[in-house]
Amino acid sequence: MGEFELIRNFFAAAPCAQGGEGVVLGIGDDCALLSVPSGEQLAISTDTLVAGVHFADPCDPFLLGQRSLAVAASDLAAMGATPLAFTLALTLPTVEADWLQAYARGLNHMAQRCDLRLIGGDTTRGPLCLTLTVFGRVPAGLALTRNGAQPGDLLCVGGELGNAAGALPLVLGQCSAEPAIAEPLLAHYWSPQPQLALGQALRGKATAALDISDGLLADCGHIAAVSRVGLRIENHRVPTSAALQTFLGAAQAQQAALSGGDDYVLAFTLPAAELPTLQAEGWPVHVIGRVVEGQGVGLVDEQGRDITPAIRGYQHFRA
Repeated sequence: MGEFELIRNFFAAAPCAQGGEGVVLGIGDDCALLSVPSGEQLAISTDTLVAGVHFADPCDPFLLGQRSLAVAASDLAAMGATPLAFTLALTLPTVEADWLQAYARGLNHMAQRCDLRLIGGDTTRGPLCLTLTVFGRVPAGLALTRNGAQPGDLLCVGGELGNAAGALPLVLGQCSAEPAIAEPLLAHYWSPQPQLALGQALRGKATAALDISDGLLADCGHIAAVSRVGLRIENHRVPTSAALQTFLGAAQAQQAALSGGDDYVLAFTLPAAELPTLQAEGWPVHVIGRVVEGQGVGLVDEQGRDITPAIRGYQHFRA
């Protein structure tokens, strides 16, 4: 099967590739064409997932299809952007029709859930690697960025943390657990739900935001650095799930929540006056600390003592 036949058979005919609002021209030409309404800006982000680094190989291709798009779409959520479209650059060692069919189904499932349209990409031969670029739109001047946190703001997250990191031993087959415990953890790993609606709700309210991919402590460090402030996280206020606590125990669950990656939950800073409105609207806002004068990220216990760990999250190329 050739490159163009592969694209035509497994991707161009998918429901998510049939165009939609904002897509003037999709798959089939040298470039896709997107239309952004007047007064809005285009938000663009690229994510690469490499076999054996970002996901186990081999793994279920349907689940991989969901995961590969979800982690890219989460960047749109972090900017408060409305999803438009995405491209896929797919590097494959061999062409296996069953694998491609399952991957395309998982990709389409997440694309429809996120309201994203496939508009192009590339295929080539080599070690299994997936590169997805997502496009969204956001009103000019209202994009959420990492720069803007102010001393006195609340530090918040949009949900429970650590589930994906807790699922990793299950994903790798290193251990097992009862379905009531394993299923929610595995679902968070393989099918994270980008918090797109929350990101849009935070426009004009949050002063800084990002999605947690490398661990809470590590990623909050980006807000602290760019905003030139300090962040103080209260260890006992970091939310974890009952399944994670049962599976790992309280201490290891907390460690997973603080430094485990792949949560794809939003972390954001918020003036205290904005909190009641968001909570009244039902958004999952958990206050875990505050923005302070200074620099860096610190973790404190209930008595206010510093307990910041040395290892704060995942970093590529770290020895």
